[in-house]
Amino acid sequence: MPSSPAASPSGGPTSSPEVAAAAPPEAEHGHGPHYKWIALSNTTLGMLMVMINQSIVLIAMPNIFDGIHLDPLDPHNTSYLLWMMMGFMVVTAVLVVTFGRLGDMFGRVKMYNLGFAVFTVCSILLSLTWGSGTEAALWLIGWRVVQGVGGALIFANSTAIITDAFPARQRGTALGINVIAGIAGAFIGLMLGGVLGPVGWRWVFLVSVPVGVFGSVWAYLKLKDTGHRQPAAIDWWGNLTFAAGLITLLVGITYGIQPYHGATTGWGNPWVLTAMGVGVVLLVVFCVVEAKVAEPLFDLSLFRVRTFAAGNLANLLTALGRGGLQFILVIWLQGIWLPLHGYSFEQTPLWAGIYMIPLTVGLLVAAPLSGLLSDRFGSQFFTIAGALLNALSFGLLMVLPVDFPYPAFAAILVLNGLGAGLFASPNRAEIMNAVPARQRGVGAGMTATFQNAAMVLSIGLFFSLIVLGLAGSLPGAMDHGLVAQGVPGPVAAKVSHLPPLAVLFAAFLGYNPIRQLLGPQVLQHLPAGRADYLTGRDFFPHLVTGPFQDGLAVAFWFALGACLVAAVASAFTARPARPARAGDAVPAVAR
Repeated sequence: MPSSPAASPSGGPTSSPEVAAAAPPEAEHGHGPHYKWIALSNTTLGMLMVMINQSIVLIAMPNIFDGIHLDPLDPHNTSYLLWMMMGFMVVTAVLVVTFGRLGDMFGRVKMYNLGFAVFTVCSILLSLTWGSGTEAALWLIGWRVVQGVGGALIFANSTAIITDAFPARQRGTALGINVIAGIAGAFIGLMLGGVLGPVGWRWVFLVSVPVGVFGSVWAYLKLKDTGHRQPAAIDWWGNLTFAAGLITLLVGITYGIQPYHGATTGWGNPWVLTAMGVGVVLLVVFCVVEAKVAEPLFDLSLFRVRTFAAGNLANLLTALGRGGLQFILVIWLQGIWLPLHGYSFEQTPLWAGIYMIPLTVGLLVAAPLSGLLSDRFGSQFFTIAGALLNALSFGLLMVLPVDFPYPAFAAILVLNGLGAGLFASPNRAEIMNAVPARQRGVGAGMTATFQNAAMVLSIGLFFSLIVLGLAGSLPGAMDHGLVAQGVPGPVAAKVSHLPPLAVLFAAFLGYNPIRQLLGPQVLQHLPAGRADYLTGRDFFPHLVTGPFQDGLAVAFWFALGACLVAAVASAFTARPARPARAGDAVPAVAR
């Protein structure tokens, strides 16, 4: 039940932290009525920069690997490709909760400013990559990992800085704008990668340097620590067991995507199973440690707050459902739909980003609107509706033919974007409003950890489901199709039994899959007409359409189920009697 505001001896409300948290920020920190907009604009710029850089590499990967003279589809080089894709996300998922805790202890703005600076320096060092081959690949992966540290510092503290700066009645709107920057940045990065990669792969990293320098200086000069600091000892055992457990688990998931001894995926690899088992055990030990230490890294007591627990469960499930969506849609467009509609494989990375713009449009419309309306009417309706719309969009994607009419595909993307936008900012606002002011950094870090870890897990699951769908019928279809066009039987058998992951990556990276898999030595011995047909825009898309559709159906069923459970979880968040207003005490959260 909500508690009534405590009264001071004079009969007015006390100046408790809860009252201060609900008061207008200018009354709380004395930096003037415009400070909150400075905080929002700078953190939104930071979020946009990080998310653009997270996705820009995906589309520019062929240009990057061509630039360092390394074939990413060679079985010996697959791990470099995976770590270029996943390393940033793994590091970010592991470190956000630690950096959120450090922000609570030493100042969120200090941690945030450090993240901006680290991210910018790493962008410069990535653009200065020297050497070639594996040496250059390791340089790139290493600095992408360090760049992930900067991203984690920004992720962990930007939400808490916004929550400190804005009163409860405006947090949904503010967080909605910030969420837009994060999600839209992922799709802007796809288009920028498609434009800048062919011009020069180093520009993929250099493009963020001016933004990073400007943002770093602006943050240092203008942002102020307005939140409640919580001096505490560092939970070394908690940090150690959490980092080791989550890294081991996510690395196991990453390598589970790769083939193993003739199997299409690595989920039967003893090393993968051991890594995942050890990771789970270490995370269980982490939970035991956190229940016993006086000042834990991961404050498990927050899960006794119903809104925090249910909101994070819903956030985790929607991230599981949507995390791999971007990859699957890009592969669908690049490997099948765009070639069938007149685009060369080399053109598909850029156009895949363009054709996915409707998803961003839905987000841009829904996220600020839901944030504004949830500030007035409460969050619960919007989070439930958003999760249900996402589930509906996955159901519609299942019944859409692989060679779809684009208006239908665009309408479903808009629907999916609307659902994500309706859900994201109200969910983040209700979680952060449920966290005591002194714990906002660790609360935001915990939420970001769930989301980022779920994204990595979702990518692993989606890729595995698609690969398993392809493995059933693609080898036979490819062998028959290649032999029918004059490819020697032994060559066709060898190519058709290559891991389906190589076929997926070829399409994802914008290579011509059949040209890449057969190689020039085979193609030059075929009649010109047959070689042109094999490497043209029709053979490969028709070859993979049926097998790909089988994998898509399983992946979308999983996503639909996750979003439905997220809607149920959202129904269990506490619903306030009325929206918070300036000067109100924050009511006790239902437990």
